[in-house]
Amino acid sequence: MKKYKNKYRIPSARHPDWDYGANADYFVTICTHNHQHFFGKISNGIMILSNIGEIVRFEWVKSFEMRPDMNLTMFEYVVMPNHFHAIIGIGKNKYNDGMGRDAMPCVSIPANMDFDNVKGDGNVNGKGDAMPCVSTFGPQSKNLASIIRGFKTGVTQNAQQKNANFKWQGRFYDHIIKNEKSFQNISNYIINNPRKWADDKFHGINNI
Repeated sequence: MKKYKNKYRIPSARHPDWDYGANADYFVTICTHNHQHFFGKISNGIMILSNIGEIVRFEWVKSFEMRPDMNLTMFEYVVMPNHFHAIIGIGKNKYNDGMGRDAMPCVSIPANMDFDNVKGDGNVNGKGDAMPCVSTFGPQSKNLASIIRGFKTGVTQNAQQKNANFKWQGRFYDHIIKNEKSFQNISNYIINNPRKWADDKFHGINNI
């Protein structure tokens, strides 16, 4: 079992029994409903945020400010035209000594998605369908899903004042970061995502 930031990590990319309130760094992706382009547009490799895109950025920062008790760390994030990527760190806190998972719908990034070898130019090696993760432990709070739930709700409430048709996809995608190499590769992937938009699998889908 390898160490990352002096802590042991379970080597599997898929964790059916993982406590998502645990002290770890997580890569998350959240998409708009039907991948509609609510958040803005890419011009010359730069993301130009719409009013709703600005709301997404504001609510993400707010998510950390309103949860000081969870010892969260905001790493790289990017608002794209129809989706959002971020790395979020959940530090040691008074809530993550126990076990349990949230019942909020989420999808673990497939095990053959190789983030240890993700290219710094924004391309990920590997392919495959994501797998749904459904908890048998019942709803939990103070964990990754509760953070994402609050974030999505805040965005939706404000975004629908700008566009009544705004909706998120029901699920989100997660990847538990296992080591420093993976962390750096995913960070580079996020940073380069606007520049590589033409190659993004979500590019050209439902541009409204």
